[in-house]
Amino acid sequence: MILSKHCPYHFFLTDPGLLIAAPITALVLMATFWAHPDWSNTTKIIYMSVTYCMLVLGYTCVNIPYGTLCGAMTQNIEERAKINTFRSVSAMIAIGIINIITLPLISKLGGGNDKQGYLLVAVVYGIIFALCHIFCFAKTKEAVTVPEKEKIPLKLQLKTVIQNKPYLLALLGQFLFGVTLYGRNADALYYFKYVEGSEAFFTKYSMAIIIPSIIGAGLFPIIFKWTGNKGRAASILALGTGVCMISLYLFSPVSSPAAFYICSGLTQFFFAGFNTAIYAIIPDCVEYGEWKTGIRNDGFQYAFISLGNKIGMAIGTSVLAATLGAAGFEANITQNETVLSIMKHSFSTIPGILWIVTAIVLFFYKLNKRSYNKIVSEIKNLSS
Repeated sequence: MILSKHCPYHFFLTDPGLLIAAPITALVLMATFWAHPDWSNTTKIIYMSVTYCMLVLGYTCVNIPYGTLCGAMTQNIEERAKINTFRSVSAMIAIGIINIITLPLISKLGGGNDKQGYLLVAVVYGIIFALCHIFCFAKTKEAVTVPEKEKIPLKLQLKTVIQNKPYLLALLGQFLFGVTLYGRNADALYYFKYVEGSEAFFTKYSMAIIIPSIIGAGLFPIIFKWTGNKGRAASILALGTGVCMISLYLFSPVSSPAAFYICSGLTQFFFAGFNTAIYAIIPDCVEYGEWKTGIRNDGFQYAFISLGNKIGMAIGTSVLAATLGAAGFEANITQNETVLSIMKHSFSTIPGILWIVTAIVLFFYKLNKRSYNKIVSEIKNLSS
């Protein structure tokens, strides 16, 4: 994870996430898009399931150490806010570029053969993925020295998490984030196809939110400077996301396109800022936990946050699927009014209300700039 200046043991213990797992994950990505049309349906399903699960596992092995980097690079709360902002802005730019170039790239590289096109695009993206993480491994240096300790039992790590109140609020926020983000994303294409009448609206919608995403990702440091509290900053951004998302229920890309795309842009603007804020909170919770319990467990806390987000994702997507199925959804036919209503509310009011709930939860996050700096100072005094 980090090119350590201090400890060779630490190098071998943590760095494989970027140096080894990233290239392996890239190879699995390529294998996932290696189509075999001559195989039986059963074999295809098994192959798809195995490669996809391996891909998710590999991505997790990379993302957890990558996510802990910010906390190891600096203990300065403002520098951490800037690092997470640069990370989020860069991600939004990359997502925007990928959304624009992927389909044309598939067509260009495939030459009319989608099987070849998808595979070659996966190869290109896999190579970029691996090279970026290897570069990160080579150039990132840790500034926070973590004392080497014996392996901490899982029971003790869970106990320290329970005592970390700011972290528990961040964990709940991440869970709600997973429910709303992935549940709504799963509904989006259905909404445009069946409620609005054309999948083409999804492409227009995706294009309309690219610029607001990039600008919004840079909003977090401004609000943090004003509030002095990352949780409160995230709360304000979640509230803005929820209010704008609920307002989308009143508009349509067919009957009121200007209002619809403006509200969509504002929703993504606030969401991108929240996405920056919620991940900026986590490293500060590590210091709070170390100060409260005497145990520093960066990786465990980030992994547990990731688990909370993925549980939210599983619940959000499965509840949507179960609800649509119970209402009588069948693909590629005209849907009944109940199904259409579920799709519309799942795109606007339901996730909007959950965003407001998220805002309320994070409003009670009390680890502000002053208290955090005091905690860091006390930790340094104890270790000196």
